[in-house]
Amino acid sequence: MKELILGGARSGKSAFAQRRALASGLGVRYLATARAGDAEMAERIARHRAERPRDWGLIEEPLALAAALQAHAAPDRCLLVDCLTLWLSNLLAAGDARFHTETRALLDTLPNLSGQVLLVSNEVGQGIVPANPLARRFRDETGRLHQAVASRCDRVTFVVAGLPLTLKDCST
Repeated sequence: MKELILGGARSGKSAFAQRRALASGLGVRYLATARAGDAEMAERIARHRAERPRDWGLIEEPLALAAALQAHAAPDRCLLVDCLTLWLSNLLAAGDARFHTETRALLDTLPNLSGQVLLVSNEVGQGIVPANPLARRFRDETGRLHQAVASRCDRVTFVVAGLPLTLKDCST
């Protein structure tokens, strides 16, 4: 089962995804996409790490997400990816060729993965139109990615104020 979990900043989406992973009863591997580029981000990463169960495996992969998913997916495993928007930001910084290669690889890989896959991402399309071209591209590419990933997932959940709202559920 594949699930996309969307929400705004501090909406509770990561905590919801962690509860979903625990409830799966499967061995969990946490796939982190963040890079600690500054002290504040390093602190965020440390806080997320402290909130996770210690027995969860950790995979750190800021770019080659599809390859990491393929390498670690298994019928008896839950992979929790946190988060797609940080991954997308990393890819945009890596250049157009890498961006297109890696996003296509994720979309092609996702339907074929075994086990449970939980993909956390920030919904960024509900605000104003950004003032600069890079921010507009990020918003637009995030929206395109969410639509494509959602179409390949069995379930899509939107989290607001810690409350999940099921947008799609084909798992039953």
